[in-house]
Amino acid sequence: MGSHGVSERVVNKDGVVVSGDEKLIEKIIEALKEVYDPEIPVNVYDLGLIYEIHVEKGETGPRVKIIMTITAIGCPVSGTLAAYVEEAVRDALPEVEDVYVEVVFDPPWDPDRITNEGRELLKAIYGYDIVEQWKKQMQETMA
Repeated sequence: MGSHGVSERVVNKDGVVVSGDEKLIEKIIEALKEVYDPEIPVNVYDLGLIYEIHVEKGETGPRVKIIMTITAIGCPVSGTLAAYVEEAVRDALPEVEDVYVEVVFDPPWDPDRITNEGRELLKAIYGYDIVEQWKKQMQETMA
């Protein structure tokens, strides 16, 4: 069962693909929980906007690659949000050599990606399970 130098693709409990130093990944997740989508009062991690977090050894420190999405294509904040994510990781982990954030639209974001913590936050704000409401609306739109 050797992995021949290819790091394992692990999907964490929140559906995020992670690879590399687990302690650093935990710190990165904490940093991501400080970055908020400007339109939804929940952080980018708990909204399910983060698809992948990879940490590898660089020459002077760890290199971080984050693959994320935004809630809507054409959203004017896509570049800004990626910059906030990069800044949050750099601030939380000054030892990092490089942080690369890529915004992708495939697969498209979907409310099912919101973490349990995110759903609870949304319920506290709106008083109902907004995810279920979103899903209903999406089904009606598709019909």
